[in-house]
Amino acid sequence: MTQQQMSPALVSVFAPGGTLRASINLGNPILAHRDPASGEPAGVSVDLAREFGRRLGVPVELVPFERAALSVDAVRAESADIGFFAVDPARDDGLRFTAPYVLIEGAYLVPEASPVSENGQVDREGARVSVGAGSAYDLFLTREIRRAEVVRLEGAPRALAALRAGKVEVAAGIRQLLEAEAARAGGVRVLPGRFMVIRQAMGVPDGRGQAAQELLASFVEEMKAGGFVADALKRHGVEGATVAPAG
Repeated sequence: MTQQQMSPALVSVFAPGGTLRASINLGNPILAHRDPASGEPAGVSVDLAREFGRRLGVPVELVPFERAALSVDAVRAESADIGFFAVDPARDDGLRFTAPYVLIEGAYLVPEASPVSENGQVDREGARVSVGAGSAYDLFLTREIRRAEVVRLEGAPRALAALRAGKVEVAAGIRQLLEAEAARAGGVRVLPGRFMVIRQAMGVPDGRGQAAQELLASFVEEMKAGGFVADALKRHGVEGATVAPAG
């Protein structure tokens, strides 16, 4: 990010009110969560938001949401200036994305007694797959699933609870969350491998223009190449997520 890129005019594009409003998705605890002591948002995406605000020379206001869809809508409606989302064609309208900064695996959780042993067996007649509504894996499975029924619930905890209650045969989600659920209480197991790679990126409202998108994209590439993202993953104890390759 050069000094020319950081012109006052472009800074004002990102923070027209003088403060950078960052939409934070707490529904993906791999990248954002509430600090147990303060209750304030913390995590990799929060660190990136604050660093970007520091470089712009403006204060940062964190705007937290419990679900990805709400976080996306806030940026699309310009009630937030930047956000952190999984890249998906269904989200292209009204948003401009950077290349991803982190890659996360999407996986399936099934009961221990389930006959399903691999990902390719999930999409079958009569099967129900619970997902967090509006999540990256919901959008992906909505396009890809042909025979099974996708059951959309408000947030990952409800999707997991539906599996425990026998209301669905499979729950889809972020691998780390599913592994934590399996470790928390027995009776379920995570299928080997992955059904998708979730590409976590930063985004701005489409109306902010190409120059804003290019500046944000340059920032993301610098944060990856310079080790900021890798350090943040380590600092927050994130396992299983990897820094995305250069965009």
